[in-house]
Amino acid sequence: MEIKFSKLSAAGNNFILIDNRENIISEKDYQNLAKKLCDINYSIGGDGLILLEKSFCKDFKMKYFNSDGSLASMCGNGGRSVAKFAYDLGVVDLQMVFETDAGVITAEILPGDRVKLDLYDPQDLKRNIKVELSDRKFDVDFINTGVPHAVIFVDDIKKIDVFRYGREIRHHKTFAPFGANVNFVQVAKNNTLFVRTYERGVEHETMACGTGIIASGIISVLKGFAESSVNVIARGGDKLSVSMTINNDKISDVVLEGSAIISFKGIVKV
Repeated sequence: MEIKFSKLSAAGNNFILIDNRENIISEKDYQNLAKKLCDINYSIGGDGLILLEKSFCKDFKMKYFNSDGSLASMCGNGGRSVAKFAYDLGVVDLQMVFETDAGVITAEILPGDRVKLDLYDPQDLKRNIKVELSDRKFDVDFINTGVPHAVIFVDDIKKIDVFRYGREIRHHKTFAPFGANVNFVQVAKNNTLFVRTYERGVEHETMACGTGIIASGIISVLKGFAESSVNVIARGGDKLSVSMTINNDKISDVVLEGSAIISFKGIVKV
């Protein structure tokens, strides 16, 4: 079977997107297909597979799978990518509302290939967790922005071993049984953060992580390191912005804005 796809890049994250509104891909094949298509050595390559599906109550539904085939309830950069994809297909106008497994999202296509997401409220905020690793201790904050995220502030983001420490923290007993994505954050001038992320499901550092950037922005504002709206620079150099309303640790009105670009389109045989 041959399937049409689009490859999109959002802040350095790259995704394979398929229009599955007519159920050309059956649910039993989702995970294996994600692993196959995301393998850059044998297929298209990507951080994840996104399926655009029909919704009975919103404009469409987003299903997201990591490159290892695991289902993720949400992906921030993937959310911006599927909004751009749906607009390119003519499924929606500039403004849209769509379902994810984490909640309902409002999106808007902006000039200059930028996409704005208005997200659901984050959950499970936990502050100042002491995490002891094999040779180092970290002060960690935790928040679920659609998927679980640990946030750690460092003095020099270029020197931190993201793969080593990210992998240890991702599998640490503190975050069992599901684990957590791990974000290392450096606070810079002009209300700006630098963020590097070890992603669960990819099991490596990625060029960016939308929900991780959101988590890093929220925790930074909570700690008084930044103000909403905070500028965030991902590993790939892309600039995003995160804004929110905070009232006594109650977080609402979360918005993520950044670029989403269609890299290329094609047909793949599966």
